[in-house]
Amino acid sequence: MFLSLDKTYQILEGSIRESLKAAVAHLPNFVASALVLLFVAALVWVYSRLARKFLKRFQLRPSLRDLVLTFGKTILWTVGLVAAATILFPGLTPSKALGAAGLASVAVGLAFKDIFQNFFAGILLLWRFPFEPGDIIEVDGVRGKVIDTRLRMTTVRSTEGELVIVPNSQLIENPLNVLTDQDFRRTVVKTGVAYKEDLGAAVEVIKETLEKCGSVRTEKPHDVFVSGFGSSSMDIDVIYWTHSRPYEMRRSRSEVAIAIKKALDEAGIEIPFPYRTLTFDEPLSTVLSREEASRTES
Repeated sequence: MFLSLDKTYQILEGSIRESLKAAVAHLPNFVASALVLLFVAALVWVYSRLARKFLKRFQLRPSLRDLVLTFGKTILWTVGLVAAATILFPGLTPSKALGAAGLASVAVGLAFKDIFQNFFAGILLLWRFPFEPGDIIEVDGVRGKVIDTRLRMTTVRSTEGELVIVPNSQLIENPLNVLTDQDFRRTVVKTGVAYKEDLGAAVEVIKETLEKCGSVRTEKPHDVFVSGFGSSSMDIDVIYWTHSRPYEMRRSRSEVAIAIKKALDEAGIEIPFPYRTLTFDEPLSTVLSREEASRTES
C-alpha cells in the first residue's frame, strides 16, 4: 500500500530529470521569446522617437499626438507578445492566441467594467475634447487647472492647490465647462446709486471709468445697464470683457469696483447703504425719562 523511501526518491528524481530535460529542450524557445520581446521594446523606442518628430510637422493637439503614439505602441506590443507566445509554445498558433485573448478580454471586461469605461472615455477625451493641459475646467464640483490627461484618468490642480484625480468617465458623462477655451471672458460687476441721483450721469461716469481700467479689454464691447429697482438703490450691471483665467477675473473685478467707487464719490453720486423704513398700525407714544422731562419743562 505504501511506497518505500527508496521508491519515492526514485520517482521524485525521475520527475526532476524529466522537468530539467523539458526545460533544456525548450531553452531555445525561451531565449527566442526573450529576444523577440527585447526587439519589440527597441522597436517601440525607435517608433516613439520617429513618430514624435514626424507628428510635430502637423498642427495636431498634444493630446491627439499622445493618442496616436499610444495606439502605435499598443499595436507593436500586442504583435510582439503574440509572436513571443507562439515561439514559447510551438503548439499555439496566432489564431488560437488571439481567440484566447478575446475570451479573456470578455471576462476581464465584465470584472473591470468601470476601468474599461474610463479607458474608452480617455480615448474620446484625447481624440475630440477641446481642453489641453494648462486649461481651467469645471465639472461636477471640481474646478482647477488640467495637469495631465491619461487613458484612464485626468489630473486637475484645484484653485485651492489640491491635486484631484478625476475619472475620465466623469468628464464624459457630466456637463464640462472649459473656462479658458477663449483668451477672454465676459464678467459682471453689480453696483447701485441712490434714487435721488441722475441715472444717466451715473451711467456715463461708470462708462468713462471702464475705459481707464487696465484689465478691461476695450476692443471688446462693454455695457452699463440699469437692471432694476432695488430695496435701497437703483441697481446697475457693469458688463465687460477681461482675461479668462479665474485669478485675472477676480483681480479685474476688484480693480473695476474700486475705480467705480472712487469715480462716483468724486462725482458726488451717492452709493446708498441699505435703508429700512418701519411702519406701525397705531401711533407710538413717547416715554421721556425724568431728566428729559425736566429739561423739556424748563
